[in-house]
Amino acid sequence: MNKLLSFVLSAGSLASGAALAQTPALNLMPDGSRDMYVGLGVQSAPRYEGTGSRKVSALPVLQVEWSNGIFISGMSAGMHLSSSPTVEYGPLLAIQPGRDESGAGTDVDGIGLNATAPPAPLTPFARGETPARLAGMDEIGARLQVGAFYNTYLNPQWRLTSSLLVGAGREHDGARLDLGVQRLAFATGERHHLSLSAGVGFVNRQFNETYFGVTMAEAARSRFQAYQPGGGLQDVHLGVRWNWTLSPSWMLTSNLQAKRLLGDARKSPLTERSTNLTVSTAIAYRF
Repeated sequence: MNKLLSFVLSAGSLASGAALAQTPALNLMPDGSRDMYVGLGVQSAPRYEGTGSRKVSALPVLQVEWSNGIFISGMSAGMHLSSSPTVEYGPLLAIQPGRDESGAGTDVDGIGLNATAPPAPLTPFARGETPARLAGMDEIGARLQVGAFYNTYLNPQWRLTSSLLVGAGREHDGARLDLGVQRLAFATGERHHLSLSAGVGFVNRQFNETYFGVTMAEAARSRFQAYQPGGGLQDVHLGVRWNWTLSPSWMLTSNLQAKRLLGDARKSPLTERSTNLTVSTAIAYRF
């Protein structure tokens, strides 16, 4: 079983307003080959980071990796440049979802991520009628982020991950650094695997101002008081993924993610609940 499949049976990223851009493991495939998973599932998630309101929507699933190191995973894409079996690094692209007055955004799950980074300019498969919880706040468009990732394996079961992305926010100057640790998949039965992940997120002032700040103009037309957050530690997050291999080609993947806002993001008047859960399940087919 190649390294990509091992990671496909591993930890996922948050499917929330600021999806994490993690990367599939380097896959040593024959030249010209590729590995691809596509599927569809359902997700229950906060409408935006820090809200007490939830949405249930359909969730597309996508993960592809080619033998030249290029990969697409959920709402992120990149390329492995390292040939070392214990170190991974390379460029990374990810979509930061937009936010409208209802707080709605869009996510696409990578089988081995979710993703964060994930991370979109696509139309949600399902969006119900909901009150405009952010009435009076500026609409934030989806943003293309650019950056890099660097991962290192402590041993075949554990890996440290990191990624830096810039380009989020109103003026495209928001930056986010994610540091994490992953326990790659371990068997809990003949067809069942569990994986674990944990991490922290750091952002600059411009990132927090866009997603957790309230300008004077917004305060004048909304129910929120003006607020100017700074940068620093924004959140901690934990994840558990369960994969059930139905056949060599079919898999049922379920993901539970918990995220707690910290620092100025937690103190924001937009934050109704500092801790939130995201739950998803999907069926995927391997080509």
